[in-house]
Amino acid sequence: MTSDFAAVAAHPVPPDTGPPNPVPPDTGPQLNLPAITRWFRRHGRELPWRHPDAGAWAVLVSEVMLQQTPVARVLEPYSSWMQRWPTPDALAAEPAGAAVQAWGRLGYPRRALRLHAAAAAITERHAGVVPATLDELLALPGVGEYTARAVLAFAYRRRAAVVDTNVRRVLQRRLHGNDDGRPATAADRAELLALLPAQHERAATASAAIMEFGALVCTARQPDCGHCPLPAGCLWLATGRPTATTPRRTQAWAGTDRQVRGRLLAIVRDAADRGVGQVLLPELESAWGEPVQRERCLQSLLADGLLVRSGPAVRLPGH
Repeated sequence: MTSDFAAVAAHPVPPDTGPPNPVPPDTGPQLNLPAITRWFRRHGRELPWRHPDAGAWAVLVSEVMLQQTPVARVLEPYSSWMQRWPTPDALAAEPAGAAVQAWGRLGYPRRALRLHAAAAAITERHAGVVPATLDELLALPGVGEYTARAVLAFAYRRRAAVVDTNVRRVLQRRLHGNDDGRPATAADRAELLALLPAQHERAATASAAIMEFGALVCTARQPDCGHCPLPAGCLWLATGRPTATTPRRTQAWAGTDRQVRGRLLAIVRDAADRGVGQVLLPELESAWGEPVQRERCLQSLLADGLLVRSGPAVRLPGH
């Protein structure tokens, strides 16, 4: 099997785009990447997908699992997943239902199907090696702008503008003095790219450092400004920490279609764990008493490919 790092050799490092990181002025808003990077080297979490030998597949799996999911919830499923499927071709060799079953209660189970589809594409198109170019990564099923750049930066150590909600919050607060809570845009990626160091390795480390800084210090709800390693140059702090212009919404759970979908899927998944493999449709009535909502959620699971009909029963795909 060709290693992930051989993919880098197959795709020579492109010339750097954007200016190198300038020396910030002594006053005024600034990001201060050197200080953020120093903080990261001392305080960054030791996560399994950050290990130097983790490889691009490990990074891709972690990034998909971490979408809208805290790190603490991801650690155990990630470990089990990588032990079972250490390479894309190992996952692609099993049915999609195995991925859904292994996903367990991690939430947003369509991500399991996307990972399975991406593994199949990597196996078929790239000989089992996660590609090392932006266009090839974006062509994989379920891989978007953020995930593609995260793989380039964190696995292949490339200069790429990786902007999630944490990174955008740091940029907006320090450089623009606001906290609008909006999703990342192409403009945010362009702004970060102009700030990153020209050298690929330094830029990759800086990308991880900004993200960790936003996750642990410059947090959304309780930023630790009193212990911030960057006391100077934050426009948001200088203007009195104005509140977010777009209120952050807490997703409801009880009684929602998402909860019902989770219950229905859990019943079928548990049956597969016991070796039964399928569940008769009347058995699903015990999951939720409201028949209209239950049927709507069942139909959505079937439409998403998370469940398939098998006569009078439903089962995981491929089981």
